Amino acid sequence: MALRQHGADVLVADGLKPPIDKACGEGLMPDSRRQLARLGVELDARHGAEFAGILFAGDGAQVAAEFSRGRGLGVRRVVLHAALLERARELGVRMAWGAPVALRNGLVTIGGEPCAHRWMVGADGHASRVRTWAGLDADDLRSRRFGFRRHFRVQTWSEYVEIHWGDAGQAYVTPVGPEEICVAAITRQAGVRFGEVLRGLPFLAEKLAGAVTTTTERGAVTLTRRLQRVTRGNVALIGDASGSADAITGEGLAMSFRQALLLAESLASGGLELYEARHGEILALPQRMAVMMVVLDRFAWLWKRALPGLAARPELFRKMLAVHVGERSLPQFVLRHGVEMGALLLTPDAV
Repeated sequence: MALRQHGADVLVADGLKPPIDKACGEGLMPDSRRQLARLGVELDARHGAEFAGILFAGDGAQVAAEFSRGRGLGVRRVVLHAALLERARELGVRMAWGAPVALRNGLVTIGGEPCAHRWMVGADGHASRVRTWAGLDADDLRSRRFGFRRHFRVQTWSEYVEIHWGDAGQAYVTPVGPEEICVAAITRQAGVRFGEVLRGLPFLAEKLAGAVTTTTERGAVTLTRRLQRVTRGNVALIGDASGSADAITGEGLAMSFRQALLLAESLASGGLELYEARHGEILALPQRMAVMMVVLDRFAWLWKRALPGLAARPELFRKMLAVHVGERSLPQFVLRHGVEMGALLLTPDAV
């Protein structure tokens, strides 16, 4: 869509066929909605359910904060994909579904047929084949966790996306309709599954007791990974293929939308230099937040200390959320509140 807005001839090829679903928390933060609107896709409560902010809960403590600019939107992944397809068709994007892309003897084929092209964009996820073809696999893997997703038919009980912390991992609850929620569980323990994470969260387990499951369970690996380069020759990587932040940040889609807009601007200027130079800026903040969240997950005593401390300082949590969605500067937050955060985490009686 971004490339078409700059007049490029675009062909999207994929071995799958719509609607394409995947394990996803299904929450669009306000900044993500704004980036999506720049692509011409306006989603509202008719497509899912809006939420006012973020709530953290665990070990008897909870703290919540509302977004200062706009509301988030919980939307089923297949609904989002349908909206993207509709907009792409409006813009004249050509599409080849059920047509696997391959590289044979230096020749790109789509559905077995040769495909001449000026640029190739690899948007093929964590296990990107395009990345391997281009020799761009060199990376810095900072975290690796496992995610699972289910939907439940239940009356929505909160105006927030709720992130529940437990010893086995986190579960985050996103309303995607008036009577449907998405529950995504994330754990660093390879042998742990959705049910085990849920059993360690009594409040959430009670809320879901007897609720009808409306979709089959899906799983995925979630990574915090930075590549040394995201372009080579006439190839560029985008989305998870180009690096990622742990799913707990909720910023995966927003990063992809920003990357798409940047890539289109770069190609419109004649090459991939601008994209290579500024791609890392898009990943920087989400990855810093991801590292912080993963550290809290790894050392249970940290989140068990942090949550009561933040509950006693809701304004501090609100400012952290503003940093997370790009409405406040991280360096300024650290300068003004770094000592307070350190005391909260390291001093037993900080509450």
